Amino acid sequence: MGEFSLTHILLLAIIALIFFGPSRLPQLGQGLGKAIRGFKQGLNEIDVDPKDIHDHHQVSHQQQQNSTQTQKQNETQRS
Repeated sequence: MGEFSLTHILLLAIIALIFFGPSRLPQLGQGLGKAIRGFKQGLNEIDVDPKDIHDHHQVSHQQQQNSTQTQKQNETQRS
């Protein structure tokens, strides 16, 4: 269960041929190929290392702490 055999693939191909017709199948294949290529390009552009995300979070946290300290110093000076 869950595995595609040759019989399953042929059955899906016959259903697609009946449903879409022989003239539309090349267009559908071409569209699917473009979609897959676009998805792969998007994944390559997003290629972010989890360590970079963690480092960015630490930098943001440090900036927030510095901002809070600066605000406290300004409030103390005003008093």
